[in-house]
Amino acid sequence: MKFGFFDDVRKEYVITTPYTPLPWINYLGNDGFFSLISNTCGGYSFYKDAKLRRITRYRYNNVPKDTDGRHYYIKENDVVWSPSFLPAKTPLDAYSCRHGLGYTIISGTKNDLLAELTCFVPLGKTCEINQLKLMNQSDTPKTFKLFSGIEWCLWNTIDDAQNFQRNLNTGELEVDGSTIYHKTEYRERRNHYAFYTVNSPITGFDTNRDCFLGSFNSWDTPVALNQGCSNSLGIGWSPMASHQIEITLSPYESKSFIFMLGYIENEELNKWESDGIINKVPAKALMSAFETDAQVDTALQELATYWENLLANFSIHSSDEKLNRMVNIWNQYQCMVTFNMSRSASYFESGTGRGMGFRDSCQDLLGFVHLIPSRARKRILDIASIQFEDGSTYHQYQPLTKRGNSDVGSGFNDDPLWLVACTSAYIKETGDQTILDELLPFNNVPGSEQTLFTHLEKSISYTLTHLGPHGLPLIGRADWNDCLNLNCFSEEPGESFQTCSNFESGKAESIFIGAMFVKYGKEYAELCKRFGKPNDVAYVLDSVSQMEQALLTYGWDGEWYLRAYDAFLNPVGSNSCDEGKIFIEPQGFCVMAGVGLENGYAKKALESVEKHLATPYGIVLLTPCYSKYYKELGEISSYPPGYKENGSIFCHNNPWVSIAHTLVGNNEEAFDAYKRICPAYLEEISDIHATEPYVYSQTIAGIASYDLGQAKNSWLTGTAAWTFVNVSQYILGIRPTFDGLQIAPCLPQCLKGYIATRHFQGCTYQIEVLTSPVGEYSLTADGKKIEGNILPLPQGKELCHVTVMV
Repeated sequence: MKFGFFDDVRKEYVITTPYTPLPWINYLGNDGFFSLISNTCGGYSFYKDAKLRRITRYRYNNVPKDTDGRHYYIKENDVVWSPSFLPAKTPLDAYSCRHGLGYTIISGTKNDLLAELTCFVPLGKTCEINQLKLMNQSDTPKTFKLFSGIEWCLWNTIDDAQNFQRNLNTGELEVDGSTIYHKTEYRERRNHYAFYTVNSPITGFDTNRDCFLGSFNSWDTPVALNQGCSNSLGIGWSPMASHQIEITLSPYESKSFIFMLGYIENEELNKWESDGIINKVPAKALMSAFETDAQVDTALQELATYWENLLANFSIHSSDEKLNRMVNIWNQYQCMVTFNMSRSASYFESGTGRGMGFRDSCQDLLGFVHLIPSRARKRILDIASIQFEDGSTYHQYQPLTKRGNSDVGSGFNDDPLWLVACTSAYIKETGDQTILDELLPFNNVPGSEQTLFTHLEKSISYTLTHLGPHGLPLIGRADWNDCLNLNCFSEEPGESFQTCSNFESGKAESIFIGAMFVKYGKEYAELCKRFGKPNDVAYVLDSVSQMEQALLTYGWDGEWYLRAYDAFLNPVGSNSCDEGKIFIEPQGFCVMAGVGLENGYAKKALESVEKHLATPYGIVLLTPCYSKYYKELGEISSYPPGYKENGSIFCHNNPWVSIAHTLVGNNEEAFDAYKRICPAYLEEISDIHATEPYVYSQTIAGIASYDLGQAKNSWLTGTAAWTFVNVSQYILGIRPTFDGLQIAPCLPQCLKGYIATRHFQGCTYQIEVLTSPVGEYSLTADGKKIEGNILPLPQGKELCHVTVMV
């Protein structure tokens, strides 16, 4: 069952009913100011950091769902309704929500009155624009009232949700005309404030939530809608902001109202306009930029042009419209969002715990670097600066401070190697080797600066100095799978598996990290060879060779690769195990690393994946699921069978299997694995899948669950970046290398070819891929035959026409 449709021309997903299985959301903003918005206008806004600079409140686990956000009410006679259905919940005569690239347009109609709300964050501005257009579609005049409403968060969202004895005394606001200023704590240690304004005279306002809602009312039935706003001042208690506007529309007349939610920072010496009155000059300047519809339209066009230019870096045209829309629009769009958010702020991540993940951000860069290489470069330097001098690292850092923290633990032994992965990807994409010479601190300590190259060397050496009894890497707190906690042994309810330290074996090993070391050790050796450390090459490659042999000797179980060895040196992910006999991660990553390609292990491992792990909705993480809690395995066995790490379809690692299939020549299997979790191919079963049909989700309930095929945790997942790497670089086969652009497609029979545009190091490549009747590969560039499958670096050329026969 579908709840909408793709509009590929406008690059939108159009939702045709507010009754979606879950809130279907969009992200507004690309740098600095961000908002989440659902198809019923829910969500919240923040500046840079969803924990430390939260502007509006949002309550997770609220009942009913998604009742916080942007509230707009229209009261005509005795009928009260909201253009977005929520919060009023009055049935609408017509409804649609168009989620586009950085904007959302929600339309509602009731009793011949059309309300169209356009929401977006203008480029380079610290505000969200809500342009509300109202049209009388009848032949009689209409007189009605319009109310707005948002609820302020007191900046630190954890403190806001906990410290009531203080916070219910701290709220401070100013009202100046049609603008309501939220200045809580501005008098003390803050130099920032927020505001909510409308470009129209108002007949009333409220800034006290209790006065606006009334004693026993919620956001669906505020008392102010009947009594009118009371001009309340929310000093202390729960501050909010509401405008009341009286409107009359002649037959077929329309009017527009521009609401703005803004964020302002003042210099410490320029905080005040006068005694106790905030400096509003920058706020008024921001408001003046969007006072008219013409200014709003211009900003929307700038946003559209921005995305048009970004997406022009990589696009394809093929016979498969679902493939086209995912590659050209939605997959790249999601890669931008995951780059901005990591795993910090979604409808499943509250933004109060995790900040920017080290591992997460490194992987997100893999699917983002071609879009804005300069931002990718800066992110790599930020990530490297939270590394410790021994090569280990914090698992996350806060985006506002850019300093590492241990809120979710540390000691995840795969983290250091991901820095090699994203740095190598950046240099392949840009040719910018100078990043290796950047001086960066360890743990952000001044005076500890070393080159990024040295940071990478520390990443490699950390793995080599933390090997277990089989010569495989020690897993530490966990590897990529945060819930495989082989050194935890927790028996205390509520204790974090990622931070407790009950048992440190020094023995538990990860086959997955071993595969990572083989893959990224080779890439590090190539960096050394090309960019100034030739004496390290032989040592690193010898270490890689030893690791590969350890994987083949101690990591192979007969039909597939083991997952790990536990603290007692018992195998995990072995046919000898009662449960959790086979895991997906090592099958994909070992083959990606080239382990077992020559002796047949690789193909056999992938056959085992199809035999034991594949479902119609994707490939599950493990089977059989754990039916009881194993303290020596940790959190993975704490989930019910078929959910999350205990046997769900953990979409993040499905692309690894697809990539692995391309490397052994399994074209059909590679594309099949891609399609099984690709949301555009699942649109027809949206009632089962539940999450948005335009973006990837983290998990889909597995075969042992009660909800096979139902997805959770959409948007912020490494699935986005890895899937784009998979489809663009391996299935379509357009892959950046140190020597140029490699063209090595691995196409299924249903794709007879494609046409692609790829911007690479200053050159635009127009690539036409055709299937050869005799199956022979040939590559020509501007009519000249190229030996091999790598196009030489452009060297000043701005346009190149490429033809490939495969």
